[in-house]
Amino acid sequence: MKKALVVAGFFSGVLSLLSLASPLFMLEIYDRVVPSKSTSTLIALLALISVVYAFYGFLDIIRSRLMIWFGEAVDVSLSRRVFAVIAGTPLRARILHDALKPAQEMDQIRAFLAGTGLVALFELPWLPVFLAVSFLMHPLIGVLVSGSIVLLIGLTVTTHVLIKPLIRDASLALARRNRYGEAAYGSAEALAAMGMRDHALEMWEEAHRSYVDLQRKSASATSILSGISKAFRLILQSVVLALGAWLVIKGEMTGGAIVAGSIIVSRALSPVEQIIANWRALSSARLAWSRLQEIFLLFPEDTARTVIPGPRKTLSVESIVAAPPGDRRPSIQGVSFEAKAGTIVGIIGPSGAGKSSLVRAIVGATPLLRGSIRLDGADLEQWPATVRGQHIGYLPQNVELFPATVAQNIARLDPRADDQAVIAAAVAAGVHDLIVTLPNGYDTLIGEGGLNLSAGQLQRIALARALYRDPFLVVLDEPNSNLDAEGDKALTLAMEGVRRRGGIVLIVAHRTNILPILDDVLVIENGMAKAFGPRDTILKPQSSVSRAPANTSLKVVAGEGVQS
Repeated sequence: MKKALVVAGFFSGVLSLLSLASPLFMLEIYDRVVPSKSTSTLIALLALISVVYAFYGFLDIIRSRLMIWFGEAVDVSLSRRVFAVIAGTPLRARILHDALKPAQEMDQIRAFLAGTGLVALFELPWLPVFLAVSFLMHPLIGVLVSGSIVLLIGLTVTTHVLIKPLIRDASLALARRNRYGEAAYGSAEALAAMGMRDHALEMWEEAHRSYVDLQRKSASATSILSGISKAFRLILQSVVLALGAWLVIKGEMTGGAIVAGSIIVSRALSPVEQIIANWRALSSARLAWSRLQEIFLLFPEDTARTVIPGPRKTLSVESIVAAPPGDRRPSIQGVSFEAKAGTIVGIIGPSGAGKSSLVRAIVGATPLLRGSIRLDGADLEQWPATVRGQHIGYLPQNVELFPATVAQNIARLDPRADDQAVIAAAVAAGVHDLIVTLPNGYDTLIGEGGLNLSAGQLQRIALARALYRDPFLVVLDEPNSNLDAEGDKALTLAMEGVRRRGGIVLIVAHRTNILPILDDVLVIENGMAKAFGPRDTILKPQSSVSRAPANTSLKVVAGEGVQS
């Protein structure tokens, strides 16, 4: 892409030199053709200037297309990292702006690169050429142009000082408005049911007014300064004409030089004027680029790694400490345990104990502050994220599926997925019979623009996604929270299937019906492991537990077993 910039810069230089053809043509017309009354010279000059302008137009088209391509190329080079930021920010930091802000910033950068603002910057280095030509015409004209350039540079600096804070604040106001909009979209039912819509509308309108006001102020500042620069350039052209006329009267310039000088002065000041007009877009692009560079530091690009064999034996959690995104206070403190192939481990504890935080850390969704998580002795970081994901199946507490087909969701959006593997995962999750009853079976579109499924149906499809291609480690965070009796039975069979094939299941649950199939139990309280070991040893189940109904919740008291 640097080569493209070099070529665009070269074309800008050629176009700047070709723009001198217009004042030279005027000079020849007034100083040669008119006095000599030579029609043949006029025709020759007209033919020559036509060829020059045709070539000028050809180069300008190429430069414009080159800049459009350059903007798209930068966009493509950033898009993967921008998506990594969008998908990864909730796992690393609290979101203080709308989730798609990085993509909007990338759009701002592309629009500026493909527009006229960057072209003006390319033409700016050729300003000394026009300044030199102005001095060659007459020193007084050169001095006048030099002073005008200094004045316009002062206007540019003023534009920057006035607009930069306005653009920054407008960006923050836009993010705040968008957050309110996203919250209203997600809470539509609550807003309608409890009469909250008008109050939410007030918050939206206040944020929207703030954004529009800041946008108006920045646009007004730009337009005022741009208008001043345009008026100044027109006044300067008249001053140059008057100065040229005075110099002609004194016999120090020709009549043709008056018109030529006016055109050269206008061309010399044009890049500065264009930069002032595009300063708002330039400032927005610079701020967007700075913000992207800052956030890219949190998401370094993946480096090539040696692909090691898939795990088959153990999961080792070694003294891990983890905290929620954007919070340095640990929610998991020094948890250690080991699970062997062919076992089902139940993770239990009171609400808020840190069970979900623990499993998120185990699957790599939450970065560790200390400690390590190993599969067959290898730290999770030894696998590239895509490869590591093939060995892990995860069913989060809050299920979200992509707006895609059922098959695509089960296949984890893999465009090269094997249909038989998709069906096998659905059968393992006990959801195949449900899927084939949908309008288009596995090709039914779900989510936005498609079929709206119940929470239980979404959870069962998400379970199939977790089981896709038989991952070694399957982590289930309250997988039966929305399941009926049939779904509970399918979940039990799915976990037993993982155990039979030599995998490991970690399950966070509150229902007693999972107790009979557990091999080991990990008790979590206040983010720490209070107990770990065989089910019968840790739980010491009482007779009332075995008689508890399937939907009864578990209440764990460390050291005292389980009460229903």
